[in-house]
Amino acid sequence: MTPDIHTAGRREWTALGVLMLPLLLVSMDVSILYFAIPAISEDLRPGSTEQLWILDMYGFVLAGLLITMGALGDRIGRRRVLLAGAVLFGAASVCAAYAHSPGTLIAARALLGVGGACLMPSTLALIRNLFRDDRQRATAVTLWTTVMATGISFGPIVSGALLEHFWWGAVFLINLPAMGLLLVLAPLLLPEFRTAARGKFDVLSAVLSLAALLPVIHGIKELAKHGYAPVPALGITAGLVIGAVFVRRQARLEHPMMDLALVRRRAYGGSVLVNLLAMAATVGFAVFITQYLQSVLGKSPFEAALWSLVPSAGVLLAAPTGAVLARRIDRAYVMGGGFFVSAAGFAWLTQVRVDSAFWTVLAASAVYAAGLVTAMTLANELALGAAPPEHAGAAAAVMESGQELGGALGMAILGSVGAAVYGHDMASWKGAPEAVRETLGGALAAGRGEALQAAAREAFTHGMGVAAVGAGVLMSVAGLVSLTLLRASGARTALSPTPPLPETGGVPQARA
Repeated sequence: MTPDIHTAGRREWTALGVLMLPLLLVSMDVSILYFAIPAISEDLRPGSTEQLWILDMYGFVLAGLLITMGALGDRIGRRRVLLAGAVLFGAASVCAAYAHSPGTLIAARALLGVGGACLMPSTLALIRNLFRDDRQRATAVTLWTTVMATGISFGPIVSGALLEHFWWGAVFLINLPAMGLLLVLAPLLLPEFRTAARGKFDVLSAVLSLAALLPVIHGIKELAKHGYAPVPALGITAGLVIGAVFVRRQARLEHPMMDLALVRRRAYGGSVLVNLLAMAATVGFAVFITQYLQSVLGKSPFEAALWSLVPSAGVLLAAPTGAVLARRIDRAYVMGGGFFVSAAGFAWLTQVRVDSAFWTVLAASAVYAAGLVTAMTLANELALGAAPPEHAGAAAAVMESGQELGGALGMAILGSVGAAVYGHDMASWKGAPEAVRETLGGALAAGRGEALQAAAREAFTHGMGVAAVGAGVLMSVAGLVSLTLLRASGARTALSPTPPLPETGGVPQARA
């Protein structure tokens, strides 16, 4: 019997393992500084603004350059961009580890963001090319989504463990062995994929995409942290205007950076939308769980990070189960069910109180995480399968940019809701300092007695419950969008049957 030429073998699965290395580290770098910031502050003495930029610069640059690097990989080669990203990520890690000033560390974090933007869309796009069988690709994307989610959760734990024995620069140097291994194995296991004859790379579109995303995401995060201010509001407005110019330019170009026809297709555009909603709920609520574990239950940062891994047990079971169900019934129903399960987990969290049993928080978190990853895995696979192979890099980048934007929106919306409830509940403490009425941390640091601290914990937990309502609503909307827009889209994920990729000088190239 002749083997199916579309079926991936041992080489492709080994290559997938290689692709998981950069994905794990890029996702870990989003959260790996959570424990290192106190040590960095003691050593480099950054100001409050510099400290915020040390934390946020990586995510801002990563989000702003995803679309550019995804489109660049489609044109010059995804493996080439992946390897360039590995070199830059490794070099920037050394610069960050041995930075002697806040400015140097901020610049190194920016370079890490550039490297991460090269790595992330390339990993997902190469999966599109390596796994052309729908079932195998679904399994591969399940692993991709699980590793990405695990990396973000694992970052604080790795950071805490390293800081027990080494100086703060070790949280960056841990990147070097993995990047070195990637540079050795990728040329051996990963074939090159690039689009044949796609025209010149449009530098102006790249500048416009960066100029649109950066001020929007930065402005949303600033509003979430500090409330309304004219400068971030103006930045968001300017970013939206530039974004409209970017979209208009894409509609006129013969070879656009972002294929608007693809975005308008339900299978792709709907998947991007539900991913954005899901990330808004998840990232927006994550800060409440972290503070609840530490400031309400009194767990140390490292203990809180370890306990936050417990819900991952539900994820490891639910994601493969969802993939199996999607082979038997329309995946839109499985996705919708996953989002509704996640909404149920958030509904459970609305019942959490200061004196609630610890297991209820962990169980509710496991429910919402299991439903979330199940649905997002299928959404990622549906979007990736809907994109033609020659557009896989840009398609992956647009999807990941939507997730970054969703996370920023979630922090702004749910963070503002929680802060408003906390401020309302604490308004009766008129003689207390303003910081007491603004944040739980300010109340605990004020040292005004047990009564005030107990009231602050109650107010924060009330705000967390209301934020959980908002997160549940977002998940429910994502479920409804899945059922209305994506039904019958999963019967065949690709827009058309994927043709064999012709060999050109030993390098597979997608047909134009």
